[in-house]
Amino acid sequence: MNDLSALKRNASEQPRGLAKSRKSAKKRDAILRAAIEVINVKGYAHATMAEIAATLDLGEGALYYYFPNKQALVFACHCRSLERFEALLAKADEGGGLGVAKLRCFLNDLLRDSALNGPQLYYGEFSYLDDGQSREIIQWGDRLKARLERFLTDGMADGSIIPCESRLVVNLMLGMLIWLAKWVPDVEGLTADRLMAAISAFAFQGIEAEIL
Repeated sequence: MNDLSALKRNASEQPRGLAKSRKSAKKRDAILRAAIEVINVKGYAHATMAEIAATLDLGEGALYYYFPNKQALVFACHCRSLERFEALLAKADEGGGLGVAKLRCFLNDLLRDSALNGPQLYYGEFSYLDDGQSREIIQWGDRLKARLERFLTDGMADGSIIPCESRLVVNLMLGMLIWLAKWVPDVEGLTADRLMAAISAFAFQGIEAEIL
């Protein structure tokens, strides 16, 4: 009888434990999203834990339940952004097609993901992280840039992209995305479609008109 009671008690506790775990994961995701949005606007030095918590109507102490300090929180923001970036690259790659089609798919999905899940933390300067964290972010970022470069080299091989220095083009593209995250939120009525149209005009078609 005691064993049966214990089994019943354990069974009843598991769903609550799972629900609590899911709730905790959702709260952590919300904190990461809020932190990325605040840091993209203010920068690491000027963003405070109190301000990040306030955007979620939380007390500052609630953040320390999930992250011991601001450095740990921002490192987690970098990791989450790179995870999202990597998943979108993989999806575009798995879709197949010409190199330019993969590139368009990636950029389009990146913009739509940002509209749905909030911006990513686009930073190439990690002085506020410790050496181990910086090394991990740099190595991870380099792997993703190499994969993005391959879209360009594949496109040059299949004729869908003009000959270019793929490494330079990828860095220019990432620079564009970094500043988009900072500047475009102030554009009234902005949509992912409008952003993609602007990127297509600049990056794919070129903005110089042919003069007859």
